[in-house]
Amino acid sequence: MAALTVEPELIVAGAGAGDPELITLKAYKLLQEVPVVLYDNLVNKSLLDYTKPGCENIYVGKLPYGDYTPQEQIHELIKEKAFSKGRVLRLKGGDPFIFGRGFEEILFARQHGIKTTYIPGITSMQASGLYDIPLTFRNISESIWVVTGTKKDGSLSADLQLAIQSKATVVIYMGMKKLPEIASIYLDKGYGDMPAAIIHYASLPYHKLVKGAIKDLPQLAAEQHITHPALIIIGPVTNTDLLVGT
Repeated sequence: MAALTVEPELIVAGAGAGDPELITLKAYKLLQEVPVVLYDNLVNKSLLDYTKPGCENIYVGKLPYGDYTPQEQIHELIKEKAFSKGRVLRLKGGDPFIFGRGFEEILFARQHGIKTTYIPGITSMQASGLYDIPLTFRNISESIWVVTGTKKDGSLSADLQLAIQSKATVVIYMGMKKLPEIASIYLDKGYGDMPAAIIHYASLPYHKLVKGAIKDLPQLAAEQHITHPALIIIGPVTNTDLLVGT
């Protein structure tokens, strides 16, 4: 067997917020060059059509609250494929460094002498603009809190309690399972009428959107059959009427 002539390398890249055309040009070019792609559940599968003939496309996705590929298995695949085939493209939905565990995989690769490269992606909260929801708006919201809805132990992040006290737009990833709890916290704090929105599959043809007071969001989501993956955005920026004339 011939010795590997290409330096082992892990490239962690963001695939964007669903629409395949939202991938960066840099990541698109690499799709056509690498011999191995490890891709996640939220990666648009049509992107795999751009890989070169013979490219090994391996699914290592994780369904929310369902079947998943253990992180340890992903790490072993990274090591195996990098040393046997050279360049490995780890393609993740959105941006790999925003609740994507991308840096964990980079650290693992470095620990095993594998060169690493990072390519940012358009994260799902940036697709909120497709629905006239600017995350910041002059005189309305001058900052953003980005919070995970589910920590490793399954609990809701305590940072939400701090975020409520600010005037910032609050963006919650992976929070649909905790939506009733989130609404209850806002209600208990006296902010039950705070405008909010849920965006489901933001940039894809089968997207869904609901808007309303945070206290009503669990019921609205149930009526529209909105589940994960979805993004919860809380704050006046979700109500276009409040932005007009400011």
